[in-house]
Amino acid sequence: MEIGLDSFAAILPEPTTGRRPSPTDRMADLLAEIETADHVGLDVFGIGEHHREEFLDSAPAVILAAAAARTRAIRLTSAVTVLSAADPVRVFQEFATVDLISRGRVEMVVGRGSFGEAYPLFGFRFEDYDDLFAEKLDLLLKLREETEVRWSGRFRPALHGQGVYPRPHQARLPIWLGVGGTPQSFVRAGALGLPLMVAIIGGEFRRFRPLVDLYREAGGRAGHAPETLKVGVHAMGFVGETSDEAKDAFYPGWEHMFTEIGRERGWPPPNRRQFEAMCGPHGAFLIGDPKAVADKILHAHETLGGLARVTFQMTPAALETEAMQRSIELLGKRVAPVVRGAMDAGTDGG
Repeated sequence: MEIGLDSFAAILPEPTTGRRPSPTDRMADLLAEIETADHVGLDVFGIGEHHREEFLDSAPAVILAAAAARTRAIRLTSAVTVLSAADPVRVFQEFATVDLISRGRVEMVVGRGSFGEAYPLFGFRFEDYDDLFAEKLDLLLKLREETEVRWSGRFRPALHGQGVYPRPHQARLPIWLGVGGTPQSFVRAGALGLPLMVAIIGGEFRRFRPLVDLYREAGGRAGHAPETLKVGVHAMGFVGETSDEAKDAFYPGWEHMFTEIGRERGWPPPNRRQFEAMCGPHGAFLIGDPKAVADKILHAHETLGGLARVTFQMTPAALETEAMQRSIELLGKRVAPVVRGAMDAGTDGG
């Protein structure tokens, strides 16, 4: 199992003063976090894509390129690329370029995005988001296989055999499909034989087992070998020396972020009781001391029928710069080895 992190490059306000950190300093901290993740042997680091004031990740390929020049082994990915609102040709060119810089360490996780700002920003109707995604995913997959593509669709000018360059370092750029809780998205990923990255931002892991089963069933019906149908999970996560330390570092940013999102979407305000429940044995937050987090990862692996990758969303703890660095070190040095050892020994946890 691969273990890593995802970031939205958040610039959250300090809880007591309301002041936001400098975007320049926050970006420097983010690149330092990626360097630390590489140094401690984590497998992957992902950068999201948002077009909002509180996030600095509107151009993830640029951030990944900077990270590629500073790292040696860690794989670098989007988390996710909002493909519905992008030009697949440009997306492919950007990630192929970063793949050259990194000497073959780049991947993409593509999806429709959890916010809608990108659609009007780039001249698309949010109502078309699923049709846009299906069409653009079709083109992106063709671009991965062919240099000179012949293709036509509704939302983008046709291609008549023009060459698309550069080609990546890897013979076949890895593309994962990022999904939330829509059954059709799981079925689509399975039918296409694409690796699946499931965003789980709350609740319990077991609620997603029927959807993961749908993915595997759809892949089997389409003739894809079971070993190619990889499943990953993106979940809220943070590691501290003690579980209380981890929760106290993570909660203020999480509470602020989901209060603001909740206002937009009509959700009730989050509270500490809900947070503690999701940090508990059955909740989907990977937050606690190293043993608790390792046990929870193995529990998720067993519950979902086998995981190829787990990535921690640590963004809400961005204000705790020193705690962030220490958490990454603990994840790489004290959590990942335990999980890998258990996997090698055939122990899935429970």
